[in-house]
Amino acid sequence: MPVKPIEWKNRKLNILDQTLLPQKTSYEQCKTVKDVFNAIKILKVRGAPLIGITASYGLLVALCEKGMKDTDNMLSIIKEAGKYLQSSRPTAVNLEWAVKRMIKKAESCDKNIDTEEFFSVLEKEANTIFSEDYAMSENIGKYGSELIKDGSTILTHCNAGGLATSGLGTALSPLYSAHEQGKNITVYADETRPLLQGARLTAYELANAGIKTILISDSMAGFVISQGKIDKVIVGADRIAANGDTANKIGTMSLSILCSHFNIPFYVAAPSSTFDLAIQSGRDIPIEERDSYELKTFAGTQTAPNEIDVYNPAFDVTDNSHITAFITDKGLIYPPFEENLKKVISDK
Repeated sequence: MPVKPIEWKNRKLNILDQTLLPQKTSYEQCKTVKDVFNAIKILKVRGAPLIGITASYGLLVALCEKGMKDTDNMLSIIKEAGKYLQSSRPTAVNLEWAVKRMIKKAESCDKNIDTEEFFSVLEKEANTIFSEDYAMSENIGKYGSELIKDGSTILTHCNAGGLATSGLGTALSPLYSAHEQGKNITVYADETRPLLQGARLTAYELANAGIKTILISDSMAGFVISQGKIDKVIVGADRIAANGDTANKIGTMSLSILCSHFNIPFYVAAPSSTFDLAIQSGRDIPIEERDSYELKTFAGTQTAPNEIDVYNPAFDVTDNSHITAFITDKGLIYPPFEENLKKVISDK
């Protein structure tokens, strides 16, 4: 099990600064809602499920910061804080989902209860979001491990492990489960430029778990697949539309096209909270663009001219036609996706 990426205890939110991994394991306390916003924005906390969980606790941080005069005041605080936190990263739907769920719970409370009871109701809801995510990651591992045979070689992109969720992760959870079942597997991890989540985080997690891992640069993936070294690809997701189009870390779309070309299964592992059936297709998914600094530098050293223009989308959208199946907490979902996603995810 990876180190804990987040902890809520005694009304304090402590987060693992993932920007310092793997060289340094350092926790810091988010004392204000601005601290929570910044932690999500600059990727101290990252991964679609985890930023949703962090935001739910962030609303509690806002209440502790602003004070709790009465329930109307508290509701106003969390609505304002929720809108603020949602603006930190637009692509991952879990962030919006968790904030809306917390606000809905607050609105359902009896306005005559005292402030402490109101806070306790919201704290319980945030803890429930955390524990539900943990259970969902376990189920993803259970269903996904059925696809992995002894001797399998899997390629993954970015980081969708325990550092991105409250449990064992999404894309990595089936790998952990297969490893625990005694299956001999090998994982190829894309380094995932420009922020190296694959090199810094996925390789770190899998190596600590004792799973044989081979690190490659993103541009090597096509050649490695063409050599017959990969029998399947498993990735995570940040938002999945009603037709199955999937937004994930930039570079995922290219992998899906490679898999289609070389006839390799391409799986997307995601909890129910990552599906957004209100969005009809990938064309409607907002794509976050990040600072040019991330591409102009490498490990803090400038690697490009100051005057060069930069285009830095953090995500791309994989067309549903390139996806073999979704590995979810409710089971495996195969095409036709528009029909089958409604059947399985409709109660979200």
